[in-house]
Amino acid sequence: MPQSALFAQVLRPDGRFVSGTLKWEGERIVAFEAGAVPGSGVQSFPDHWLLPGFIDLQLNGGYGHDFTTYPASARDVAARLPATGVTAFLPTIITSPFETYPARLATLAQQISRPGEAPGAQILGAQILGMHLEGPYLSPHRPGAHQPAWLRTPDVEEITSWVAHHPVRLVTLAPELPGALEAIAWLQQQGILVSAGHSLATYDQTRAAFAAGVGMGTHLYNAMPPLGHREPGLVGCLLDHEIPAGIIPDGIHVHPAMVRLAYRLKGPQGLLIVTDGMAALGMPPGKYALAGNEVTVNNDSARLKDGTLAGSIITMDEAIRRMLSMTGCSLAEAAYMASTLPAGLLRLGQTKGKLAPGYDADWVLLDTELRVVQTIGRGTALYCRSAPA
Repeated sequence: MPQSALFAQVLRPDGRFVSGTLKWEGERIVAFEAGAVPGSGVQSFPDHWLLPGFIDLQLNGGYGHDFTTYPASARDVAARLPATGVTAFLPTIITSPFETYPARLATLAQQISRPGEAPGAQILGAQILGMHLEGPYLSPHRPGAHQPAWLRTPDVEEITSWVAHHPVRLVTLAPELPGALEAIAWLQQQGILVSAGHSLATYDQTRAAFAAGVGMGTHLYNAMPPLGHREPGLVGCLLDHEIPAGIIPDGIHVHPAMVRLAYRLKGPQGLLIVTDGMAALGMPPGKYALAGNEVTVNNDSARLKDGTLAGSIITMDEAIRRMLSMTGCSLAEAAYMASTLPAGLLRLGQTKGKLAPGYDADWVLLDTELRVVQTIGRGTALYCRSAPA
């Protein structure tokens, strides 16, 4: 199999950008060499930035599709995400009527592996890594855009019936609910990442959840009580602990000052960039759906009729640019938050999230304005900008 090569400013695993040539063969990176390597087949972008492909752990839909109501649309969305630098993601199913879960999970599982394909087989688009179940085990006092009537308390037997036969990689739940600690421990034992969110958990309840196996927090600050100086709550515990938390840096969900505060306290090792994108991502303003809710979308935000935020419309590449603007972090740090850390949390740190030999050939090439020029997923060209942005 012939090798391919690309010369650019390559982000090395140690966090430095080095002017060099990355080589890949098939789906894997095979070598890196400092400097330009002679050869007519080498793509040359000497002033562009080459980063590991972005991995979005919380995406409710996009391009007019809502995964919760129409899980069969996951591949349609996957085909368009590489234009935003995303090479892998978790389609997110939010709280739904109890009886709908088996069919919805089965349909989404088919998007990950169709008959005749190996599990996780390459599609012409961002790789679907599995599912994120956000709910139904959430606090009725912090539902956000979730329907309170469909919320439930955790039950391990019930969870087993949903999760054991489907590729669930991440579950968001409220750790203070009855039965939550048992559910957390069971999920963690299955290798499923558990995230605390949509919750009224106290500081001590959150610490107990961390001890039981919670591995991250869902959209820091959102759908949880504000930070208090006498009761720090879930926000305070996440800020005070090394457990990482997702954050939506669109300037709407979280004020830039609070994004900066989280970055200063937790650093890039403690924050992962998520979009929480919904059906209107990549679409014009208008009316869209989120799990049966009508959502009004303008140029900045997506909201229910009562003004509640209902996911975001920010793309991952724009989230990177805004994270740099809000916090002053480096591009290498932003890439860590958007790729290396998510890969590690999903236990994919030996195959994704770094540009090094043996890793998947997943990357995004950004120009000097940090706009996506090219996206490669497991060695296959998924997106190439044909004209200036």
